[in-house]
Amino acid sequence: MADRPGSPDNSSDESGGGGNLSSLSPREQDRFLPIANVSRIMKRGLPGNAKISKDAKETVQECVSEFISFVTGEASDKCQREKRKTINGDDLLWAMSTLGFEDYVEPLRVYLHKYREQEGEKAMLAKAGERESHADPAPLPRAMIMSGYGFHHR
Repeated sequence: MADRPGSPDNSSDESGGGGNLSSLSPREQDRFLPIANVSRIMKRGLPGNAKISKDAKETVQECVSEFISFVTGEASDKCQREKRKTINGDDLLWAMSTLGFEDYVEPLRVYLHKYREQEGEKAMLAKAGERESHADPAPLPRAMIMSGYGFHHR
């Protein structure tokens, strides 16, 4: 992101890096994850009373956005070579391994497997719920039907 104002290659920021992202145009900001999401994730790993500076949030925001673009770009190239249009989780894991992030691949593979299992269960439950809502109601027991008409089952 060398063309970003305040970056080391275009150092309009006196500190030489981590410039003010709020000075970017909306189009440039679209390349970054929302700062609120980044902040929320950062806070999860800190004690409740910890504070995070705006500069720290913006620096992490830029780094994680760049990392995502880096990995996604590699996965996209693979999909293009294979004449596919959709990047999936396995493509991202392949890209991470190719780019030297092998240590993260196995834990993420386990996570992806659990995520897919959970999504499969949700889909099955949703289908079952759909079938139940469209099906005829369960037949009433004969005793209930008869008692509703003044008859009593013996």
